[in-house]
Amino acid sequence: KDCFLCRRESEISEGYDKKCIFCKIVNKELETELLHCDGEISCFRDIRPGAPHHYLVVPTKHVGNCKSLSKEHVPLVQRMVELGKEILQKNDVTDLSDARFGFHWPPFCSVTHLHLHVLAPASQMGFMSRLIYRLNSYWFITADQLIQLLSSKEETN
Repeated sequence: KDCFLCRRESEISEGYDKKCIFCKIVNKELETELLHCDGEISCFRDIRPGAPHHYLVVPTKHVGNCKSLSKEHVPLVQRMVELGKEILQKNDVTDLSDARFGFHWPPFCSVTHLHLHVLAPASQMGFMSRLIYRLNSYWFITADQLIQLLSSKEETN
């Protein structure tokens, strides 16, 4: 695998925030198992799972939260969702209609590094998780809603 660790130090520092926990995870500075790691995106388990399967998909290089994104980030968000689906399928989750893919909407996110929550089965989330990852709330936006929002943004020059 093309793991982020295999890159030259100059490449790492370019897309690395030394204060960011997710940058540290992707760079293997912490003992977190990476389920996927390439030059674009990485995936690992959430430390506080909200469902039997709860994964975080993050850009390998530091990217700010979803409010900092523009139309040009749509392919990145789409790829993050696709990886989330692949990880679920590798872990024998076949009913993707009972999965939730989304982002916390700032200021309701504890880590500013963009991260997609992949939760399944959504029907097995507990009370607090149903609240934290609630659809159509002020603090959580689905991946589809984010893609639609970004796609409708005007280009800034």
